[in-house]
Amino acid sequence: MVKILLIILVCIIILWIFAVAPAYTSSKKKAPFTGRNFAHRGLYEKDQSIPENCLEAFKNAVGSGYGMELDVQLSLDGQVVVFHDDDLKRACGVDKRVDEVSFEDLRKLKLFNTDHQIPLFSEVLSVVNGKEPLIVELKNGRRNKELCEKTLALLNDYDGEYCIESFNPLITAWFRVHAPKIMRGFLSQLPEVYVKDGLSPLVGAILGRSLLNFLARPDFIAHKIGKRTVSTDLALLLGAVKTGWTSHDPSSEKDHDIVIFEHYRPEIRFKNIKNKEA
Repeated sequence: MVKILLIILVCIIILWIFAVAPAYTSSKKKAPFTGRNFAHRGLYEKDQSIPENCLEAFKNAVGSGYGMELDVQLSLDGQVVVFHDDDLKRACGVDKRVDEVSFEDLRKLKLFNTDHQIPLFSEVLSVVNGKEPLIVELKNGRRNKELCEKTLALLNDYDGEYCIESFNPLITAWFRVHAPKIMRGFLSQLPEVYVKDGLSPLVGAILGRSLLNFLARPDFIAHKIGKRTVSTDLALLLGAVKTGWTSHDPSSEKDHDIVIFEHYRPEIRFKNIKNKEA
């Protein structure tokens, strides 16, 4: 009986490791991103006078030498736009989903009562122009395959360093199949946060414990800074690049390979990384 229980335990551990294991990622693939601070939604102002995810915020980040993290999703007419929320209420005061509005009508809206507009992803790529690396988050939505295809097409024509990430492991898995050379990541947080955001406890438990990594085999896990589950820690121990969001002070650099920050001005690269490279 004891022997059978031990065999069952070993099988469970093997399955657990198989489920959460990340991809093997070469040093060359990681090099443009590790040891760097990335400006969250561009280098925007806390009072939104220069709003998040606007062209000016990305120009500021490029001018300061920072990498950038940004969010892409589809308009009603299939344009890839840079915008974070599923709906327009917080940023534009309009109670509609982004994918329910054409790009022509999105362009008429103002971000946070400023003169800044929602940009196309292609416009942001033109502004960055390969000068600094990008982390591109694909938002989960109603037309994920179309978003993946159109985002990849734009990135294929872009001459610069970039990686992709998503909260939806199926989006990350799509890139594993269709663009395996692109560094890919899974965005994660604690199970209870997923439940608070409206997901079921089962789905929250699966996502918060990185149990679908076997589908996507992410190169990095971008986790909300703070406590993590044992499963996520195992994935990091097995080699996933440790990425943290969203940092509000430089202390986050001590425990991460990549940091996504906002509302302060850290060094472009981590000091400890500099020392290692010296």
